[in-house]
Amino acid sequence: MVSTETIPTSDIELARASAAGNEVAFEQIYRAHVRKVYSLCLRLLGNSAEAEDVMQDVFVQLHRKIGTFQGEAALSTWLYRLTVNTVLMHLRRKKRKPMQEPIGEGSVHSLAEESRSRRQSEATLIDRMALERALRQLPNGYRSVLVLHDVEGYEHEEIARMLGIRAGTSKSQLHKARLRMRSLLVGKRLMQPERAAPPE
Repeated sequence: MVSTETIPTSDIELARASAAGNEVAFEQIYRAHVRKVYSLCLRLLGNSAEAEDVMQDVFVQLHRKIGTFQGEAALSTWLYRLTVNTVLMHLRRKKRKPMQEPIGEGSVHSLAEESRSRRQSEATLIDRMALERALRQLPNGYRSVLVLHDVEGYEHEEIARMLGIRAGTSKSQLHKARLRMRSLLVGKRLMQPERAAPPE
């Protein structure tokens, strides 16, 4: 006979059960959102190892703060705001120098492996690497808005709530981010790369 204890299903029920110490409920939340959180971290940071670390930090914070979730917005929206804030805090702490460090060897390998597994052409891989480099050179605010709007599909009002800015600011930053990306990508194409073709 199955246990009479009911398994929570709604966001607010899962959050309350998790806050009360129900690890099964927290695991449900984790499994439902881990891939999206990691994907968002990766797009904002451009580095798989960093994205993994920050993702872990997001869920540690979620475990601590889950009791504050009131259900006014979807749990996914609340969690994404927590993710973006955690990424921005990580970047502030790191104070990284975007122009000094090229893409690391591990990132190139992972991109190549992903390309092979999906049977992407060499041209597609080069385009993707150029996009990753250009995205990484954007200021943090521009990058966050661009990823949330153009990649994740959020509207400006939602982005404004997530980042604690005005919808008009989100629109302005998106416009500037797109212009900067276009400029960076055109610049890359004008500079003819002198790299040997990868081995077959």
